[in-house]
Amino acid sequence: MNCDLCIIGAGPAGIFTALELIRRGSKKKIVIVEKGRAIEDRKCPKNVTHACVGCKPYCHITTGFSGAGAFSDGKLSLSYEVGGDLPELVGEDLIQETIAYTDKIYLEFGADEKIEGVGDPEKIKEIRLKAIRAGLKLVDCPIRHLGTEHAQEIYLAIEHYLADHGVELLFGYNCANLIIENEVCTGVELIPSAGVGAGMQIFAPHTVVATGRRGADWLEKLCEEHHIAHQPGTVDIGVRVEVRNEVMEEVNRVLYESKLIGYPLPFKNKVRTFCQNPGGIVSQENYDNDLAVVNGHSYKDRKSQNTNLAILCSHNFTEPFNQPIEYAQKVGELTNMLANGHILVQRFGDILDGKRTWAKELSRSNVRPTLPDAVAGDITAAMPYRSMVNIINFMQAVEQVVPGFAGRETLLYSPELKFYSNRVRMDRDLNTSVRGLHCLGDSSGWTRGLMMASVMGVLMGQKLAVEE
Repeated sequence: MNCDLCIIGAGPAGIFTALELIRRGSKKKIVIVEKGRAIEDRKCPKNVTHACVGCKPYCHITTGFSGAGAFSDGKLSLSYEVGGDLPELVGEDLIQETIAYTDKIYLEFGADEKIEGVGDPEKIKEIRLKAIRAGLKLVDCPIRHLGTEHAQEIYLAIEHYLADHGVELLFGYNCANLIIENEVCTGVELIPSAGVGAGMQIFAPHTVVATGRRGADWLEKLCEEHHIAHQPGTVDIGVRVEVRNEVMEEVNRVLYESKLIGYPLPFKNKVRTFCQNPGGIVSQENYDNDLAVVNGHSYKDRKSQNTNLAILCSHNFTEPFNQPIEYAQKVGELTNMLANGHILVQRFGDILDGKRTWAKELSRSNVRPTLPDAVAGDITAAMPYRSMVNIINFMQAVEQVVPGFAGRETLLYSPELKFYSNRVRMDRDLNTSVRGLHCLGDSSGWTRGLMMASVMGVLMGQKLAVEE
C-alpha cells in the first residue's frame, strides 16, 4: 500500500495529527495503523467477571482507537507546566497557545465546558501556603474533565469524523518494523495482531510513530536497531494512593486535582502526585508481557466514596546503565509475583509498622478498596528502598497540606509504573535523525498525558500541512 502519511498508533498524538491535517484542508492520503479495535468494539470483560481475565492478544483498556485515553480518567490539563517536556523543545508560549487551540477542538466534539480548579483563588492561596510550609510546590493547572465514560463518546465522534473525511483506519495490525534505507524512513512492515493472516507493507514519505507508553519498549529497540538518535529517558515508579473522599474534600472542591511536587530527603529525587480521581475507581491494566499495573479512572456520573491518585518517583539513570524501562518492568514483575499476577494493596500504617496487610484487616477499615481483586500483602517486599523511602517521606509532607492523607488506613496499591520511551532527539519541526520519521506523544519521551500528546499531534499536523 502507498500513502502520503502513515501513522502508527491511534492514540491522541496520532489522532490529532490526522485531525489537524483535515482541518487545514489537506489532500494527503492518510493511513492510521492500530493494533487494537475501533472504540465501539473495545470492551473490558471485567465489568461482568469483576476480575481481570488477562485478555489476549492485548488489554482492551489500553489498546484500540484513542489508546488508553478512552478508558482513563479523561482529564485535560490546560497548562504548559503539566504533561512532559515538550515546552523545552518548541517553547512555552507556543505550547500554551496550542493547548488553547486543541482544547477548542475537544469542545467541538462534546467536551464539558466546565473548567475545574479555577473557582476559588483565595482557597488556592491557602493550600499553596500549606504546601510551601511542607516543602512542596503546588502547580496551578486548570482541568477539563471529560470523564471516563464521556471520553469514549468524544473519541468515538472523532473516529467517525476521521473515517468520514477519508482517513483509512487499519485495525488489528502490529507494526513489526520500520523500513529505513540510507537514513531515510520509507514505510513500515505490519503483521496481524492476532497472529492470523498475512502481513503487509505500507510505503509513505512521512511516517509518524505515536504508540504511547505501551510502545515505549518497542520503540526503544527500534531506535537501537536503526540508530535513531535518542537518549535514556525517565521512568516513574510509585504507588496509587486511595483515601476516603472526606479526607480530600477541600482539595477536590477547590483544585479538583492537586498537583504537588517535592524533593524529599535524603535522596532529593523528584516525587509528584499525578492523576487524581475524586470519587474515582482504582483499576488494573495489563501490558503485552503480562505485566499488571495499577491506574485510576474517574467517571462523570458514577462516583465512589474514595479519592485515588498516583505518587510517582522519577528515576533518571546515568552511564553505564541504559535500560530504565527494563528496570521498571522488573520492579513490576516482582510485585506481580507476590500478588500472583494481580495488584498488591497495603495500608500505610502497616508499612510503617513493618508488617503485611491481611484481607480481614481491609474488610473492617474505613477505606474499602475500589479494586476488589487487589491482593492484600506487602509492597515493600518488591519496591526498591530508594523509591519506598521517597514515597513515605513525600506522603508525610502531603499530610501537612491534607490532614489524614498519610493516615494509617490509607491504601497504597502497587505497581504504578509510567514508561516513557528513551527520549527521541528531534528538532523544533519534530524531525528525527532519520528523514521522513517523526515520533510523537508519550512514546517519544517528550509528553505525558492526553492534552500534551494531542498538542504534539496538532503541531505535527501543522508542520505537514505547510508542505502542501
